[in-house]
Amino acid sequence: MIGPVLVALATLCSTAPAQSASLLDYVGECVPFARAASGIQIYGNAWTWWDQADGRYRRGETPRVGAVIVFEKSAQLRLGHVAVVSRVVTRRVLMITHANWSRQNGERGHAEQDVTLTDVSPNNDWTSVKVWYRDRDGLGGSIYPVYGFIYGNPDAAAPRALARAVPAPELTGRNPDYVGALIDAY
Repeated sequence: MIGPVLVALATLCSTAPAQSASLLDYVGECVPFARAASGIQIYGNAWTWWDQADGRYRRGETPRVGAVIVFEKSAQLRLGHVAVVSRVVTRRVLMITHANWSRQNGERGHAEQDVTLTDVSPNNDWTSVKVWYRDRDGLGGSIYPVYGFIYGNPDAAAPRALARAVPAPELTGRNPDYVGALIDAY
């Protein structure tokens, strides 16, 4: 009897962030948050998601609401980063919902909804981005390399049937600041 209970408990803990009243109350790492916010069932360090999605979920260079954007491992992001697209504002400006980016009340880990992210890649292909920092009230000066977007649609070549990922209802706010996002980006 203990075996099935442990399996059920492990499944619950691995698919949702720590128990909170709202997805936006989450405090922790970006990976469990992105998994819960997007419905995409990939595990492991953020930078590994891109390769893990190959043959399981469709991937591409075009942002779509509910897709996970995968940041490469870099000197600034030793484990990479994952975030979920909450709004597409223009061809080069998005809003993302993610966790563990800006400091809030002096600590990292908090969830942030509808954060501005700008494509600064020379070929307009989302391979390099800048991200808004709440604690600095502006786009950071750093440019982060990105692999691309993982969509919630199972890949046609998937070895086993995967259910289509369903993003969390709290992925975006009721009244995101589109004008602010554009001002921030430009």
